[in-house]
Amino acid sequence: MFFRSPSRRTLLAGLLLTAGWLLAATGAAASEPTAAQRAAFKQAYAAAQQGGDGWRSMATDLRDYPLYPYLQAAALEHDIQQIDRAAVESYLKQYPDWIPAADLRRDFLLELARRQDWDDFLALYQPGLNDALSCDALQARMANGSTLDFDKDLAALWTKPNLPSACDPILSAAHDQGLLTSARLWTRIDRAVDAGQGGTVASLANWLPPDDRSSAQQLAQALRDPAGAAAAAVNWPDTPRNTQAVTLALSRLARRQSDSADSAWQQLQSRFNFSEPQRNQILHALALFHATDFDDNALARLIALPAAAQSDASREWRVRVALAQQEWPAVLAAINAMPASQQQDGEWRYFRARALAATGQTGQAQALYANLARETTFFGFLAADQLGQPYAICPRTPIDDSQQEQALLAQPNLLRAFELFAVDLPKLARREWARALDGADERTQVLAVKLADARGWYDRAAFTLNHGEAMRYYTLRFPLASQDGVVAQAEQAGIDPAWAYGILRAESAWVSDARSGADARGLMQLVPATAELVAQRNGLNWNGGDSLYDPSVNIELGTRYLAQMAERFNGAPWLASAAYNAGPNRVDQWVAARSQLAPDLFIATIPFKETREYVARVMDFSVMYDWRLHGNAVPLSTRLTAIGQPYGLPDASTLRKTIDCPPPPTVSAPANAASTPHASP
Repeated sequence: MFFRSPSRRTLLAGLLLTAGWLLAATGAAASEPTAAQRAAFKQAYAAAQQGGDGWRSMATDLRDYPLYPYLQAAALEHDIQQIDRAAVESYLKQYPDWIPAADLRRDFLLELARRQDWDDFLALYQPGLNDALSCDALQARMANGSTLDFDKDLAALWTKPNLPSACDPILSAAHDQGLLTSARLWTRIDRAVDAGQGGTVASLANWLPPDDRSSAQQLAQALRDPAGAAAAAVNWPDTPRNTQAVTLALSRLARRQSDSADSAWQQLQSRFNFSEPQRNQILHALALFHATDFDDNALARLIALPAAAQSDASREWRVRVALAQQEWPAVLAAINAMPASQQQDGEWRYFRARALAATGQTGQAQALYANLARETTFFGFLAADQLGQPYAICPRTPIDDSQQEQALLAQPNLLRAFELFAVDLPKLARREWARALDGADERTQVLAVKLADARGWYDRAAFTLNHGEAMRYYTLRFPLASQDGVVAQAEQAGIDPAWAYGILRAESAWVSDARSGADARGLMQLVPATAELVAQRNGLNWNGGDSLYDPSVNIELGTRYLAQMAERFNGAPWLASAAYNAGPNRVDQWVAARSQLAPDLFIATIPFKETREYVARVMDFSVMYDWRLHGNAVPLSTRLTAIGQPYGLPDASTLRKTIDCPPPPTVSAPANAASTPHASP
């Protein structure tokens, strides 16, 4: 490993932080708030969120409680449309560095903009809050008679491919002042095209001269409706901008419908004067997405790609297609065609060894397996199984320093973080945590995580100890939360507890209030509609979607849903994991197409990168949790049953792997697969 020497500024900051914590430690340690105080705070906070001053009578004994200022902020936030500047300024003056103060300033500024109270807005405004407020500030200045200066006022905003609606009046004013020249419009249109923002392109097109407007509209169509753009392009004139739109449309259409994109390319390639980079972009997209469809000629197309048209993605798919065909010489050729840095990825080292073994080069294969087997990763475990070796798991023992722990507990931000977690306000707790540990060294981070773990705040380890040697604090990063009932619920559902833990860790990294864009909620990321069906099927109580934020409810339903997925795939945890992520119908399609493949090859040929990596991560985590539960682990190869073969749950007679801690590998390895958090706060 390589370490960068810290700068003098970093060293000074670390010394100051440490000095502050040690000074705090020499004083009387703050006493732990009582259960009565926390209950009173919860009651007062609920009242404050309803607005008004009713909360004050409930908080008479909370003035020394660490979270007291959150109460007044909650009441002010509720009454944001009625309060005046004086009330906000009073709070900001009293708690200038608090997170609720920053939120209150931002939200009140947005309210003042809604009122168009520009004088009060300018009095409270601070630059750099967000793009909407930046535009509101420009509108406030314009209301006071100022005009816009492009370089001073708009240049930074102009680099953004998408802007909030609050910026619409400013952009209109800039247009009316003649600041939005065609050159500037095209600069931002090109940025928006690169970012896939078709709406921005369409809106800016209206300000272009008529001769340019249609070209911009065609770019917007290429982003929004690539099939329609490819069909319409047969009637477009051959201009540079139209050629750009055709390139974009064909590249995006290839992702959705590779055959349709192929047909359109045959029609259009001679109609437009494509540059070499444009032609390569189209050829790359066609070859790549024919590969993800595993078309018959996919491998030949990837091999035939010009060197300038290749990418890391096309090179790795050349390997995946060869693996799907079990063409082992082609696998070796594809890996050899990768840059050296890409070849060092654990996946490609593993499959190089597989291909070498399959082509009779046993000695070289075993040498590669032996090196890889020293790593605590999915592919490291697979390599160890190939050799019949123990698993390499080298945990670091958490630091024990009660003096510095007490100093940390005296740090206001961290104290507030722990209290916010204790009163069930985890989002705010994470923000205070981030501020408290900003710039902290690894030792401080580990001690803070240890304190969080002791309080049942398990997700802090996954998001804090996620770099370098800190990832080897496995007991912190893979916690066993017996109070949430994972083991008991998994056993009742008829699934392996280590696998249930692995799914939970991959889904949420122990963030109990996690919520995805698809409305999956809680530790095991269940969608409410699915959870309700699972509850009905298993005769369990269902109290609505918000109950999924209760860990015990989430785990009870999540383990039952896992059992359903396992039942559908002969109990195979690896296929059930794929179904949990991508849906069982998609997995059925993949199985129908490639059921003859061994599990490791099948996983490598899953078309979706997210699902492919998810399955590897879950199976990796299952080994780690098996070790945490038993001190040893069921071999990963035992969990990877062949498609169609029944999977038997581990029991007392199941062969288990011993754990070893070998010397570090001689070949630099990629980031530990067992160390990558799935979700972020």
